[in-house]
Amino acid sequence: MHPIPSSVTVYSDSQRRIARLQPRFLAASRKALRISFEQIISDYGLLGLFAGAAVEGETVVVIGGIMVHRGLLPLLPAIAAASTGSFMADQMFFLLGRHFRNHALVRKVQQKAAFSRALATFDRHPALFVFAFRFLYGLRTVSPIAIGTTGLSARTFLLINATAAIVWGAAFVSMGYAFGTAIEAAFGKIRSVAHILLAVGAVAMVIGLAVMVRRGRRSR
Repeated sequence: MHPIPSSVTVYSDSQRRIARLQPRFLAASRKALRISFEQIISDYGLLGLFAGAAVEGETVVVIGGIMVHRGLLPLLPAIAAASTGSFMADQMFFLLGRHFRNHALVRKVQQKAAFSRALATFDRHPALFVFAFRFLYGLRTVSPIAIGTTGLSARTFLLINATAAIVWGAAFVSMGYAFGTAIEAAFGKIRSVAHILLAVGAVAMVIGLAVMVRRGRRSR
C-alpha cells in the first residue's frame, strides 16, 4: 500500500515544481517575444517603419508619426515608407488570391466569416471598398485576398491600392505627428497613445465612409 501514496506524493511535488516554474517561464517568454515598435523604428529608421506598416499596420505608423514630431524621422519620407509598406503588403495578398486561389492557405482564409463579408461589401461598392478596406477593422488582411479572387483587373486594384496607401500613410503618420505629444503627456506609454489615436482615427474613417455610402445611395 505504501507505493501508491509515495507515487502520489512524487506526482504532487512535480506539479508544485511546474506550478512554481510556469510563471517564470511565461514571464521570460513574454520578455523574449516583447518587441518595442518604437525601438525597431529607432534602430532601423525608415526601413523599420516600412516593415512595421506592412506587418503590424496602424499602430507602428502612428508611432512613426510621433517620432517624426520628435525629430527622429523626416515627415515626407516617413509617409512614403509607411505608404509603400502598406501598398506592397496588400499587393502581395491580392496576387495570392489571384494566382493561388486553390492553395491551402487561401482556402483556409476563404472559410473565415470576414472573407464572406469582404466579398459582399465588394459586390455592393467595388471601387469604394478597394480604397477603404485598409481602414476597416478585421478586414484588412482578408480583403485583398478576397478581391484577388474576383474579376477586378490587377491594374485597377493597383491604381486604387496605391492611392489608398498614400492616403492611409499620410493620415496615420500625420495623426501621430499632430496629436502624439499631447496625448503621450496625458496618458504616458507610447503604445497606449497609438491605440487611442487608432481608435479615434477608426471612428472618423467609419463615419466618413458611412456618409459617402449614404450620399451614393441618395444620388441613385
